[in-house]
Amino acid sequence: MSVLITNIKQLLQVRPDNPKILDAAAMRELPILENAWLLIEDDVIAGFGTMESCPDSSGRQVIDASGKIVLPSWCDSHTHLVYAGNRVQEFSDRIHGMTYEEIANRGGGILNSAKRLNDTSENQLYEESKIRLEEVIRQGTGAIEIKSGYGLTVDGELKMLRVIKRLRENYGIAIKATFLGAHAFPTEFKTDHEGYINRIINEMLPSIAAENLADYIDAFCETGYFSVSETEKIIEAGMRFGLRAKIHVNQFTAIDGIEMAVKQNALSVDHLEILEPKDTEALKKSETIAVALPLCSLFISIPYTPARELLDAGLPLAIATDYNPGTAPSGNMNLAVALGCIKMKLTPEEAINAATLNGAYAMELSETHGSIGIGKKANLILTRPLSDYAEIPYSFGSNLIESVILSGKVIQ
Repeated sequence: MSVLITNIKQLLQVRPDNPKILDAAAMRELPILENAWLLIEDDVIAGFGTMESCPDSSGRQVIDASGKIVLPSWCDSHTHLVYAGNRVQEFSDRIHGMTYEEIANRGGGILNSAKRLNDTSENQLYEESKIRLEEVIRQGTGAIEIKSGYGLTVDGELKMLRVIKRLRENYGIAIKATFLGAHAFPTEFKTDHEGYINRIINEMLPSIAAENLADYIDAFCETGYFSVSETEKIIEAGMRFGLRAKIHVNQFTAIDGIEMAVKQNALSVDHLEILEPKDTEALKKSETIAVALPLCSLFISIPYTPARELLDAGLPLAIATDYNPGTAPSGNMNLAVALGCIKMKLTPEEAINAATLNGAYAMELSETHGSIGIGKKANLILTRPLSDYAEIPYSFGSNLIESVILSGKVIQ
């Protein structure tokens, strides 16, 4: 199928040199073509340029984008989109003054979601999860990472990862699966950390590898959850099965987890609401990217990742949603980009770069996703008529998306 988009007011993120990541200096720039066209053949970008060189439209589906902006789809590199039910009661509890830690200590939080998930059939879990996936696709997400971690049992973790696999097979969106068995300690292992870690290493990982269900391994490296040494042991076990690390770290406390993650060549370190100078120094010496999760900060009223501090140190940054039932029940990357500007003091250019090409890097997808280039995946956002791309974060409460294109197909 051939699709020609014409009269594009602004075609964003045009990078024919196809960089795989943007450091802080590169993130300041957002390459644009004004009054542009873009050609899609099958599921990839086949050409683009200014309207003076627009190819013949004969035999092609033509989309007139007069007054509109076209940009690569969002790349959401950190979500927990597969879960059962919701945690609305905990939302009310927080409004009444309970902290995240207090809710967790009484059996809420992750353990609450784990109980629901283990009581839910795989088919029901898939049906609930596909609704969420369809919603984020309509909101412009064209590549996504989804974690397990609400099973905390062998069967529960496998159930989640099988659902993720089914979503990948049934939807035209790039999906990366992350095994997060080390999300919390189940109640029966509360005082037997070694016993649960052995279950992760000796039972969960071999079963997951046997079915080829995961691309990455993760752990919640945080005070009261998994220590640095426990996390490192789990990462090393995952690496033996070919799973690179993507680590939750520095959400509430700084406990030297970033330095350890860098040593283990983690692909990303995610959250970083708390950041110390030594963390920044460790990241400077690595290929590990920092991932900020502003929807979590908004929803549970914790600090935002100090993005300017990271960028001032010359480091790259990605933005993701952390979509999950407890601390960020939204997968709206448009809001994440807006919060990047409003609360984290990123420029629109930096925020869009963080949510496209650098988000793709955090899933090892930047060869195919996150920018406009020949042969890259035709996953695109077509906005409503706008005065300028800065309206995307500026009009944070409005739906500015007219349609999305996924694998070359207009789906909205």
